[in-house]
Amino acid sequence: MKLPFTDAFEVLQERDEHFEKITQETYPSNIISAQILIIALFSFCYGLIMGSYNSWMQALSSGAKLTSLLFLTLIICFPSFYIVQLVLGSKVKIKQLAVMMLSGFLMTTTIMLAFAPIVLLFQLSGDNYNFLKFLHVGVFVFSGFFGMRAVLDALRNSFAEQGVYPQIGLSIFRVWVIIFAFVGIQLAWNLRPFVGYKDMPFELFRQNTQGNFYSSMIKSLGEMMGEPNIQKKQKPNQYDSLEKPQNDPPKKPKEIIPEKPQNESIETTQNDSLKND
Repeated sequence: MKLPFTDAFEVLQERDEHFEKITQETYPSNIISAQILIIALFSFCYGLIMGSYNSWMQALSSGAKLTSLLFLTLIICFPSFYIVQLVLGSKVKIKQLAVMMLSGFLMTTTIMLAFAPIVLLFQLSGDNYNFLKFLHVGVFVFSGFFGMRAVLDALRNSFAEQGVYPQIGLSIFRVWVIIFAFVGIQLAWNLRPFVGYKDMPFELFRQNTQGNFYSSMIKSLGEMMGEPNIQKKQKPNQYDSLEKPQNDPPKKPKEIIPEKPQNESIETTQNDSLKND
């Protein structure tokens, strides 16, 4: 059966008509399969660009991990969002909500892939690992903002106006987006590396689990701004000991007790013996 790729891409240009089909349930029955395939392909391609900074093995690994990251985050967060909507009185069916969320992800991955040539240009023309990390994070934030905004507009304009979605659910969705972002950041930290240093050997997963995403970004920002890394141990200077002032008080010389000559001791013993005689 032919997958409806055209209907899946309607979210990019004919957004109102696309979400109207979701509201009226007139979308193709296999549109979810088309959406999943497009999201997987686009995210894998962007992951290839990310990992190509290190090696071709890292490129394949990053492509697979980025695709897994998006779908794992959605699988973890989607049930809680759907249950909360039911508690609030939402009449949106689970398939409708799934198609809508996948539409937002499709827009996100499409924007990410559109930035891939720019990212590739900076990778080829420069060698700043910390800058590339911030560039990728900026692309994710920018793409995710437009993807989630499309879903929010659909909930507000298509569902809320027809009375099948509560108004308070819009505020809940904004909170859910923040939770979704934190879950994605934590998963991304556990699945790292995605970029990797050029001289670093290939690692499927990073062995060092210390720190977190936020401290790593602050450290990268400091290194990018030219601040020295305080964790690096500096070699001691051989002239430091010479230039260091000596504040210790001078030590007193030891008193030398003069020893009696042996001749005197011999004479005294002889005189004592004569007296005794």
